[in-house]
Amino acid sequence: MASESRIGSDGLFNTAEVTTSGRPVLRRNEVECFLLSSVDLDSEDDPPRFASMRSGNLILTTHRLIWIPSSQPNASSLPSSLPLSSITHIFSHKKSIKSMFHSPRIRFQVDSVVVVTVVFRGKGDFDGFLTKLWECWRGRAWEEDEKSESEASSGSGAGTVAQGLYGNDGTVRMVGLAGILRKEQEQWESTDKSLQDAFQDLNALMSKAKEMVSLAEKMRQKLLSAPSSQNGGGDDEEMGSKEEMQQWMLSVGIISPVTKESAGALYHQELSRQLADFVRIPLEQAGGMISLTDMYYHFNRARGTELISPDDLWQACNLWEKFDVPVMLRKFDSGVKVIQNKSHSDEEVMSRIRTLVTKTETLRTGVTASDAALTLKIAPAMAKEHLLSAETKGLLCRDMSPDGLRFYFNLFPEIDPTDLHLVKDIGTYGEWVKATSLLSV
Repeated sequence: MASESRIGSDGLFNTAEVTTSGRPVLRRNEVECFLLSSVDLDSEDDPPRFASMRSGNLILTTHRLIWIPSSQPNASSLPSSLPLSSITHIFSHKKSIKSMFHSPRIRFQVDSVVVVTVVFRGKGDFDGFLTKLWECWRGRAWEEDEKSESEASSGSGAGTVAQGLYGNDGTVRMVGLAGILRKEQEQWESTDKSLQDAFQDLNALMSKAKEMVSLAEKMRQKLLSAPSSQNGGGDDEEMGSKEEMQQWMLSVGIISPVTKESAGALYHQELSRQLADFVRIPLEQAGGMISLTDMYYHFNRARGTELISPDDLWQACNLWEKFDVPVMLRKFDSGVKVIQNKSHSDEEVMSRIRTLVTKTETLRTGVTASDAALTLKIAPAMAKEHLLSAETKGLLCRDMSPDGLRFYFNLFPEIDPTDLHLVKDIGTYGEWVKATSLLSV
């Protein structure tokens, strides 16, 4: 992850790292809490301590305030972040007659010297954002992270439990009613210690789970930013490890899924951006194209309990036309809707299908959707759509039989209409004659 640089004359803001779709890259244990659109950030100092930031999305997390310009970033308008730890005071919001006639504002002090004004010009939930800001600032999640790291490094030094009924050498023994009561007490103490240890282990597991999810997100971003190898002579072991890592990260899930509560009116817009970032790994595994049904499963699995509806997925995909993202929604002639990379080439797919169906064996027997799926390394349902598309383009002919649907190379363009009985010994037609003649041998 690239290091963040300071901006502004006093180093007040950091440049915030964002994904290719414009979503913020979150840090370890950082969770997105609220989002508002059409927000300005101004300095109350004269002269201003930093350049005003106009009309952007303001994202509140447990650790930072992140401002992302709504238009294309330029030299004077870059994604910026302000750590909540640097805020020393949040001024109370007083409602008055004057405040009813201008945009809602939040004022807070940074490092005890700079007063920042947040101006809301959109239609978001201002009161909800202010309440969440107070909650995150008072929660001081960054201190909890430092405390957890400190405790983890110092180790657990739990004291030893008294032996109770028996001594270390096994010679002390109590009998009678007193011995029974003492033994019962020892069993309760042992049970209580086991429960405490179990809950400590559970807390440690939850703490490590957050770290693992954060680590998976970082590794996922690294894999997405790394150029994919186009050469067939790559290291098979390295490629296998990469595919295994991708599958593992898909199972771990999204560290901070977009929700209606946090994004408000921008829910579908931010969901669309997050989906565009997420879909790249499943697309790579599926050969560059995946059905909406499969993506609905993968995305909801990664979101955990924050499930979305099919309509939410459909709206998010349709919004890709407005964003500069490397994926798109496509509809085949049969009505099947899929997600594919913009770099996906139908010409390349048709070339690979042509190579498959003109082999000696397939000229005689034809191919099924499963055969094409193995060659194209995609799902059979997607392979069938490509075969139907190749049929529409005149490359293939279909054959319906009790054995199912099979596709053959279209030889009709090579037949001479003036001499239908002429047997050619050149071209694909000649290869087909040789292939079929092998059946009689």
